[in-house]
Amino acid sequence: MKTATERREEAAGRVRAAEDAVVRLKAGLAGVGVKLPSLRIDPVSCAGEDPVPLVDLGRCTLDTALRLSVQLETAAAHDS
Repeated sequence: MKTATERREEAAGRVRAAEDAVVRLKAGLAGVGVKLPSLRIDPVSCAGEDPVPLVDLGRCTLDTALRLSVQLETAAAHDS
């Protein structure tokens, strides 16, 4: 059985991993000319004793959604 300290450290590690994922996503998207202005960690998912952080991709304009679609389609075609 884990101690309270171990559980807190584990939870903090999950939040740090989610923060790192957000940073990587922002950098990767910026590299292909896409910016998701609301990209963040969902704060509600980090609440509680045993958080399970979710990455919130957020809302974006139609133009941003279309640019992202083009990048994903290009990557998928390249991988085929």
